[in-house]
Amino acid sequence: MVQIRNQHLLSIALISLFVATFSFRATRTVADDELQIAKHESTSKLVGTWKLEKAENPGSPSGIGTRLKMFNGTHWCVIQPDGAGKIVFLHGGTYDFDGSQLKTKTDFAGELTQTFVGTSGTVKLEIDGDVLNQIDPKGVFNETWRRVMKTDAK
Repeated sequence: MVQIRNQHLLSIALISLFVATFSFRATRTVADDELQIAKHESTSKLVGTWKLEKAENPGSPSGIGTRLKMFNGTHWCVIQPDGAGKIVFLHGGTYDFDGSQLKTKTDFAGELTQTFVGTSGTVKLEIDGDVLNQIDPKGVFNETWRRVMKTDAK
């Protein structure tokens, strides 16, 4: 009798665990799906190539009008050519964008910016159509970028 009762309690416990796990999983999946959709919508505004239009610290040589920042769904890259077609600097990596905060990790770099590899950063982005305003909490990289359209590309 005790063995039957223990088996019955074990069965109830396993069924309860299964139901609780399934319910939690279903709830988590819906939340995860909503989060992924929101991230996709935010990221889709960011994906593309952007050209530096204005900067508080444009660098030397200045990157205004030549520096490009590119985003796909998972990675970013910034590159600055000089007027003769040589690369001044290049670096990039992975990112996460929630619609206002851009968190980056630098995974690769050219010779000039090699010290950036392994570093992370966070800036605020405001995207209004084809204009991206980047607000750096330290004030160093406050920049305005404009989306490069097919007609702009050379």
